Amino acid sequence: MFDDINDLYQQVILDHCKQPRNFHELPQATCSAQGHNPLCGDQLKLFLSLDGEKISDISFVGSGCCISKASASLLTEFAKGKTKSDVEKMFEQVHEMVMSGKVLGDVGKLAVFAGVHKYPARVKCAILSWHAVMAALKGESKPVSTENEQT
Repeated sequence: MFDDINDLYQQVILDHCKQPRNFHELPQATCSAQGHNPLCGDQLKLFLSLDGEKISDISFVGSGCCISKASASLLTEFAKGKTKSDVEKMFEQVHEMVMSGKVLGDVGKLAVFAGVHKYPARVKCAILSWHAVMAALKGESKPVSTENEQT
């Protein structure tokens, strides 16, 4: 049973890595943020179109490892149509999950990253896009880095 779940999770991550969703620039973006993971070399830029408190569209571009690309892809799928507070709440849940392996609440497909905590070097790959979306929502212009992320 456990191996089947691991296989399923790996398939979801590989699918989002090879065919990332929302992988393009967003010319009409109202805010954006850049992220960098020096440990793995992941680089990304997130684009958001806000309609008041709601994220009407979101996309990303960049390069990185499979976990980083899959995380950004799944983040964009989750965030589209959600409010800022929905995304902030999910950031907390995803952060806890990748740090500890504990899934708190309904995280949907994002549960594929629950096993990442077993690989401390990969935690930064999985959380990079989440730090970037938080920076974009706060209007921060300085690129975010996972250098200070505690693993």
